[in-house]
Amino acid sequence: MPKVSLRVNGEVHALELDTRTTLLDALREHLRLTGSKKGCDHGQCGACTVIVDGRRVYSCLTLAVMHEGDEVTTIEGLGRPGDLHPMQAAFVKHDGYQCGYCTPGQICASVAALEEIKAGVPSHATADLTATPQATPEEIRERMSGNICRCGAYRGIVAAIEQAAQ
Repeated sequence: MPKVSLRVNGEVHALELDTRTTLLDALREHLRLTGSKKGCDHGQCGACTVIVDGRRVYSCLTLAVMHEGDEVTTIEGLGRPGDLHPMQAAFVKHDGYQCGYCTPGQICASVAALEEIKAGVPSHATADLTATPQATPEEIRERMSGNICRCGAYRGIVAAIEQAAQ
């Protein structure tokens, strides 16, 4: 089996992986980082969302070998109890979770979505493509549309992202 070097949450890991191993399975099964969830395993729910080199990625749809040397950030790399990432704190404050299953993917996607807005990357909801997008509820809902919450905590999720955007 080939060796793959992944930088996960700031730490380099050399793993011997089957070339068919998804990034999600490498994180969960080989590195024991179980925050990212295997919801649908088809890229339809977003529970497995992680940040790779600043971009949100459905880790169930990409192979670990494709990310040799990339910087992967999981929910475990964003904050810790007592030292929460601002997005995590906003999710707590606005009750942006219920059962919590989708929450790690929602938070990783939210952090990356705000970085997209900050970088001026438009979405389908961006009305003026020549202006810098703003973190409006419409913009947030569009960017987060690939992350499903079965409990329906969307109002709290949007409120949390709006707070973190400020």
